[in-house]
Amino acid sequence: MAPDPASLGAVALRDLIASGAITAEAATAACLNRIAQTEPQLRAWAYVDGQNAMAQARALDQRRKSGAAIGVLHGVPVGIKDVIDTAGMPTEYGSPIAKGRVPPQDALVVARLRTAGAVILGKTVTTECAFMHPSDSRNPHDPARSPGGSSAGSAVAVASGQVPLAVGTQTGGSVIRPASYCGIVGFKPSYGLIGRTGILPQSPFLDTVGAFGRDLQDAALLAEVMAGHDPQDSATAMQPVPRLAQAASEAPPLPPLLSVVALPGAQQVMLDALGELTDALGGRAHRVDLPAVFAEADQIRRRINLAELAKCYYALEHQGRDQMSDTLRDGLDEGKQVLARDYLAALDWRQVLNAGLDELLTRCDAILCPASPGPAPELSENSTGSPAMNGPWTLCGVPAITLPLLTDANGLPMGVQLIGRRGEDARLLRVAHWLMEQFHDSTAEVTT
Repeated sequence: MAPDPASLGAVALRDLIASGAITAEAATAACLNRIAQTEPQLRAWAYVDGQNAMAQARALDQRRKSGAAIGVLHGVPVGIKDVIDTAGMPTEYGSPIAKGRVPPQDALVVARLRTAGAVILGKTVTTECAFMHPSDSRNPHDPARSPGGSSAGSAVAVASGQVPLAVGTQTGGSVIRPASYCGIVGFKPSYGLIGRTGILPQSPFLDTVGAFGRDLQDAALLAEVMAGHDPQDSATAMQPVPRLAQAASEAPPLPPLLSVVALPGAQQVMLDALGELTDALGGRAHRVDLPAVFAEADQIRRRINLAELAKCYYALEHQGRDQMSDTLRDGLDEGKQVLARDYLAALDWRQVLNAGLDELLTRCDAILCPASPGPAPELSENSTGSPAMNGPWTLCGVPAITLPLLTDANGLPMGVQLIGRRGEDARLLRVAHWLMEQFHDSTAEVTT
């Protein structure tokens, strides 16, 4: 009996579609059926057009039958965070201010996904304007808990089997943290690897496109398809795209050494689980302290974020400040109070912090640390969780990966995070592959 397409990861599904064992139409129909069954509870989607998705899938099946070349994501359904433009499909930023907004053309990353043969299934829920006011999405492991933010819908859609891949963005911790809470892989590549044209800018110095998948190779393949020079994004460069999917499927030449860091703000349950993982790795992992300059990193990132937020959302604020949440209004007001000298000084910290990281990474292959403070917070806390475990790495612009290796005593997922040197995404993926292989058949569980 053929496997249920909705139960498959992206690479496995792509291979079956390419071989003719499953059609793109059947794969898309399976995802739409899963959405119909689970969406009333999980609320992962801002917009789904099943008719359009099926039309895309049928066209892709006809292309394959004609003998024409097919892309590396041929027939694979993908969810797109609702701050990323999609031609002819609403992109409303999770805000009533942008209600009814339908962009005339795709963001660059969406155009590249279409070229690779992906089926654009719809728009996943974002927090309001990708900031910190919680969305209505629910954690698939416990609907009474948060899935994180701001790429909440993307993480939920992948974790619940509604779609094998989804695109998110991270300005603080909005890819890594939701992946941790939802028990999947989240990959935030190096700053500048993926272009951002057609994506709502919040903080251009920090904004990074990321990928969600059920396993490491899936997330790496999605990131690779989206990567490359963007003529309208000065953060990108004209250089070859690294072979991320290949790197995610192979081990490093030698067993890696990991520096284990316990960041301030991690809960005891996370620290205990990380300690067990460190002990299990034996001589391959050593506890270290970050350079002292990192003590202020998260506050520096916040300063940049809010100053640029106030600038980037100027038009939205004047269009409908009264329609914004208190959370977003407070962020805008705080950003307006940041002095120019303090903002400009904060920008210099990326170079300073990366110098400290380079010194540490000369003695190891990657840094291992919590991907979130602990398990997902309850919805009653009215919080998407703290980005303190993620903000310093976003500020540095370095690649980060969430791996679903830990659970608490109740079975709630807690991800661990691997950090590498900026621009060495492929190397970090090889280390991640090695770490996943060490614990392929087990997870670490601790009592609260």
